[in-house]
Amino acid sequence: MHLLTRDGHLNADALRKLKQVNHLVGLLRPALEDVLHRFGNPVVVDAGSGNAYLGFILYELFLKDAGKGTLLSIESRPELTARAEARAGTLGFERMRFATAPLSDAPWPDRVHLVVALHACDTATDDALFGALRHDADHVAVVPCCQAEVARQLKERPPASPVLASLFEHAWHRREFGSHLTNVIRALVLEANGYAVTVTELTGWEHSLKNELILGKKVRREDARARGRLEQLLAETGVSPKLVRMLAASAGLRRTTRA
Repeated sequence: MHLLTRDGHLNADALRKLKQVNHLVGLLRPALEDVLHRFGNPVVVDAGSGNAYLGFILYELFLKDAGKGTLLSIESRPELTARAEARAGTLGFERMRFATAPLSDAPWPDRVHLVVALHACDTATDDALFGALRHDADHVAVVPCCQAEVARQLKERPPASPVLASLFEHAWHRREFGSHLTNVIRALVLEANGYAVTVTELTGWEHSLKNELILGKKVRREDARARGRLEQLLAETGVSPKLVRMLAASAGLRRTTRA
């Protein structure tokens, strides 16, 4: 996994990476132990998996010795998928699966139990969250990266309130406020759909600036109060992130099908 140098040592960059991974694994442990305890063959999806390093670590630490569970890595770049698939064969990780496709077009299983997305860029995190919601994930863990969509929307159609607009009048503030607003909306979407949500840091800021971890655990069918707060926030800010649009389109499709 390129953590060690040729002479078997950890350099500074590898130490930072290892610290991030170890901390994330600790935060994911309750979710993995929960799905392994409750389900006969839990399905874990690593969305936007890249080199699938996180998936390999989760398989090694949790699924391998459990003797059950499938880990599906979804990645759009075929060369990364091929490399990871070959590595899984070498390691004998028989219950690791790989799909080469954008998250929005990937062959998701009908039912998944845990979805993780580490640094899925911009709206790819929305695709991961939509997949989790659509396939009834019991747990969700995303570390968003480089959100730009909402910042563009704020520039194109600012809210009616001049007080609110002053929060992102300047381009720098618009980028930072848009990123923050994106993740607030994502957390509210999860809450509205019945998840208990925790937002925390992935690791110390000195190790990574892409540092916000959103954890969700399904605890109820839905939360009307959170949905009301979400709708009010969307109305007052005038934004419509990809996750919100996909959920609205999915709801409309279900209504049409029932009719």
